[in-house]
Amino acid sequence: MPKISIQDLKKIKERERSRMVLREGHFRAKITVHMGTCGIAAGAREIMGVFRDLISGRELLDVMLTNSGCAGLCAKEPMITVEVVDQSPVKYISLDTEKAVRIFEEHVMGGKAVEDYALARGSETTAT
Repeated sequence: MPKISIQDLKKIKERERSRMVLREGHFRAKITVHMGTCGIAAGAREIMGVFRDLISGRELLDVMLTNSGCAGLCAKEPMITVEVVDQSPVKYISLDTEKAVRIFEEHVMGGKAVEDYALARGSETTAT
């Protein structure tokens, strides 16, 4: 039987954590808008509003919208992280309202990450 590396364990941990967090709340997707001071100055409130309007306009009850503080990449703001059940989280950068709508349609609703705007896939402790 092959040995499991630390990196493999981190990937398994992240995948299972994401499943548990989203499933416990009966959500299939979670959108986190990074809203530190730099994010707000770059337009994160507007991005949050776009997602709020898209979710409420469709009366979606299985998509969680939340916020966090600074993600540490001020020059890449506004930023979001999208988590979909059974997929690695994806961090998106340098967003505007048009990009936010595309991410919502293709990733949140369609399940396919928008590579054009993605910085990374996985959490800060994994590299997928």
